[in-house]
Amino acid sequence: QVQLVESGGGLVQAGGSLRLSCAASGRTFSNYRMAWFRQALGTEREYVASINWSSGSTNYADSVKGRFTISRDNAKNTVDLQLNNLKPEDTAVYFCAARQVSTMNYRYWGQGTQVTVSS
Repeated sequence: QVQLVESGGGLVQAGGSLRLSCAASGRTFSNYRMAWFRQALGTEREYVASINWSSGSTNYADSVKGRFTISRDNAKNTVDLQLNNLKPEDTAVYFCAARQVSTMNYRYWGQGTQVTVSS
């Protein structure tokens, strides 16, 4: 079955950078869209960014546009999220998710990785 495992979270000062990675396994993801979501304490999960595995087309939430970059590595079967110019409001658990491009809902989720940005 599909397995998504995130890594790379941690504690960083405001203005710093982190790189999150999502290792995907269990099937071929060429017809999937991969995404990152985040959930801060006491809030609902929110969309951050997504990428079409096959075409590489990307999409970002306005709150992270210009600061975060999503990419995929076909050889390693990973989806990465580069986080630059981090702000305290970026503090959250970051989740990797996957859905087939023909569907609307993200069916597969990782366990999440914590990102904490200190001011």
